[in-house]
Amino acid sequence: MRLNADFQARVVITPDQYRWVASPTPGVERMMLDRVGEEVARATSLVRYAPNSRFPRHEHGGGEEILVLEGEFADEHGTYPAGCYLRNPIGTSHAPRVGEQGATIFVKLHQFAAADTAQTVIDTRVGTWQPGRGKGVEVMALHDFAGEHVALERWAPNTRLPPRAHPGGEEILVLEGRFHDEHGAYPAGSWLRRPPGRRHSPFTGEDGALLYVKAGHLPPD
Repeated sequence: MRLNADFQARVVITPDQYRWVASPTPGVERMMLDRVGEEVARATSLVRYAPNSRFPRHEHGGGEEILVLEGEFADEHGTYPAGCYLRNPIGTSHAPRVGEQGATIFVKLHQFAAADTAQTVIDTRVGTWQPGRGKGVEVMALHDFAGEHVALERWAPNTRLPPRAHPGGEEILVLEGRFHDEHGAYPAGSWLRRPPGRRHSPFTGEDGALLYVKAGHLPPD
């Protein structure tokens, strides 16, 4: 399978475009955002767990990055409510499960560098915000490795930054509010991927926005 597999192309998926697909495990559905491969794949997805569902134990052959969006995700190592950010490096394994709340998570698979071995759990509900790249933007750093940067960004209402470009591309998941650029408006749940070197002029309106932002991780060509 090749879904949004041209990493030189701009991609935008909004919630009205979601198409949930059943996984091989009962009670687990996926909204695929990009994918290269079949059941074992380089993939970016939203994954929705029904209440009291489980996923078989599996090893992370290429690493796994998770942001818990709704409900409460868990495995044998702990319980992770909405707002938790996890990184499970190459070679780790776990058996996910959820309770009565169910859970929705944002997942990136097979996208770790071999030397990126930090196993991470961050509860962003109690994390520290720092000043961002301009007035009205705050940043909570989540991960940095070899030019790859992952953070939450909190944009105040009516904030506008100068045009910007990332040599290694940029990926955004809108968590709250509404994000804008010269191409359109992106409500909560929207996923955007901009290729390396592509510029845009980001801003917010009256709602402001909370964003997951990953930059510097896409191939240059």
